[in-house]
Order: sequence, then structure tokens, then C-alpha cells
Amino acid sequence: MVKMKKTGFVLMTIALMMLFVSCEKVSPIGVLVSGTGVEDRIKMSHLYYSEHKAEVKVQRADELDEYTFLVGADSHLTTDDGRMREMLQIGLDNDDLLFAHLGDIADTKAEYYITLEDLIDEYRWKYAKKNYVEVYFGDDVNEDKDLKDDPDYYIYVDTVEEKSYNVRDVPFPFYPVVGNHDITHNGWALWSNIFHSSFYDVYVLVSDDPLLFDHFIFLDTANGTLGAEQVKLIEQGVLDGKEIATVVGQEGSVFRHTFVFSHTNLFRPSSLQFASTFAREETFFLLKQFDKWNVDIVFMGHVHKWDEQKNGDTVYLTLDSMCEANNPAPGDYLVRVHVKKDGTISWERVKMNYTPKK
Repeated sequence: MVKMKKTGFVLMTIALMMLFVSCEKVSPIGVLVSGTGVEDRIKMSHLYYSEHKAEVKVQRADELDEYTFLVGADSHLTTDDGRMREMLQIGLDNDDLLFAHLGDIADTKAEYYITLEDLIDEYRWKYAKKNYVEVYFGDDVNEDKDLKDDPDYYIYVDTVEEKSYNVRDVPFPFYPVVGNHDITHNGWALWSNIFHSSFYDVYVLVSDDPLLFDHFIFLDTANGTLGAEQVKLIEQGVLDGKEIATVVGQEGSVFRHTFVFSHTNLFRPSSLQFASTFAREETFFLLKQFDKWNVDIVFMGHVHKWDEQKNGDTVYLTLDSMCEANNPAPGDYLVRVHVKKDGTISWERVKMNYTPKK
């Protein structure tokens, strides 16, 4: 128990010491509804995190023999939420530690984002019911009315971290990147009001003694470019995790594995030719940065075409679109990654069975 509390203290300290760049120009939740390019998105994202440092999420897998995470891409959600619902249900049923999405999550229309947000709220509640201790207090508020179908009358207790949440604050581990369809027609305002940031990282604790983490890095490539601001922040080491090393006080790296998530793909499917969307200089910058980060797998979407490549020690997986309009028949549109306690990584393609509504 003492060891558990020590780990919890370290994780809290890590969260509080995350340093992010702020700006004085734009809102962190997307109220800038026109002309929001990659430079402003990156500034907005770091402003958000500069004001929410204590909310940086560290997922725990230190007591697991294996953890898994699920990746999907290009759902292009409209009024039919079937494939996105299926992805979240597959992840929930399998106890995946986290779910990542590679952009173009919805086609840019307000009603589609309302559908998306309602769906995420629904699965946040399902996730809370499955993973936390549920406390209902509706009878204390109104003993004459049944409020058990209203999430506002529940508290969810994390007995490991000794925290309690109302359902809206439960840290649901769904981590998307932003795609080009997400930012058209002023869509960044809709996307950012749900997800807040387009450029961030997440940590998975894999060992308590010594403290070791797996690192998940999410890049903003929605415009087919990193942009000057994002390159500058990467060069400054914003995503290097130096703050964790400082807190832990260990010599050597505190990271075991690193995974990167991007909407835009680097390689053309079925060849080693570079994709035309990134500038050549940015492509080489990313390849060198992935070597520096010792990235194990880079996940990409955008082209709606499955592809697997390897460059150096890094595997590059480009996922097909999970959208029922693009791929109406059942198919292997998701990827699940297995990460074992001994550090072994394997992955498999996961079939989706949902077909479009008639």
C-alpha cells in the first residue's frame, strides 16, 4: 500500500510538472471559427494544456501481464454512428487500455458532432460503470422519483488512485488526432470543443520499480504539414518527456516504447515513395525525429488504404477507412496492439461487422 501511494504521488507530481507553451492570441476551445490554420491550432492546444496541467492522464498497466490498445481511422461520422459505436464497444468488451483515432472523425456539420459527442458521453458512462465503483445518490435527492437512468445522479470512485468523479469528468481514454475533414467549413471549432487539443502526448505506466512508461505522441498533420510552430515545439523537446525524467530522478530513459499517431500518411501505399502531402523537408524531419524518439510504430490514416512499411526500426501502419460509406461491407478496419510485460509488441487487424442502415 505504501508503494502504491508513492507511485500515485509521483504520477500526480508528473502531471503538475508538465510544461507546455502558451500563447496570448487564441481560445483553447475553438472559438476562433475562421482562418484557424495549423499554427493557431498548435498555439491553442498548448494554451489549453498550460491551463490544465494537472489533468494530464497517465494510464496504468504496471500490474498487468499485457495491455492492449485499439486504433481506428477516418470514420467520417454523419448521422449514422454505427461504425464509431462498434469501435468503442469492441474496445470496451476487450478491456483495451485506450482507444486512438487517426482523424477525419466526422464530416464537418454541427449535427454530426452532436451525434459524436452524445456517443462519447454514452460510452464514457459505460466505461465508468465497468471500471469504477458506482455510487447512486438519486434517492437522497428525490426519494419519490426514479433517477437511475440519469448519469448526473451517480459518483464514480477510482479506488486505486483514490479519486472520485461525476460521470462527465470520468477520464475516458479516447484519444483522437485531427484530420483534414475535421477542419473544413470551420470544423475546428466543433472538434476542439469536444477534444480541446490537436497536439499532445499520453503516458502508460508499465513498471513501478523502476518507473517506466510507454509514450503515446499525437501530432497535428491535418493540413499535410507540421507547420513552423509545431516543428519549433518538437525541436524544443516539448514531447520528449523530460519532465518525467526530472521527477523520477532516474538515470537513462524512462520510456520503454513510443507510439506516434498522425492523420496524414508519410508513405504511399504499397511502395516506399514518399507521400506528396508533406513537404520533403518535413518528411525527413519526421523520420529523423522518429529515430530520436525510438518510435516503435507510427499509425496513419487519410488515404483510406491499408499499408504496412518499415523504415529503420520503425513500423509504419496506414489504416483503411472504418467509415461505412467508404467500406460498406464488413472488414478488418481496426488495429489492436498487444504490449506484454516483457516489452514484446505484436499487433492484429480487427474486423468490423456493422453495415450501413438502409
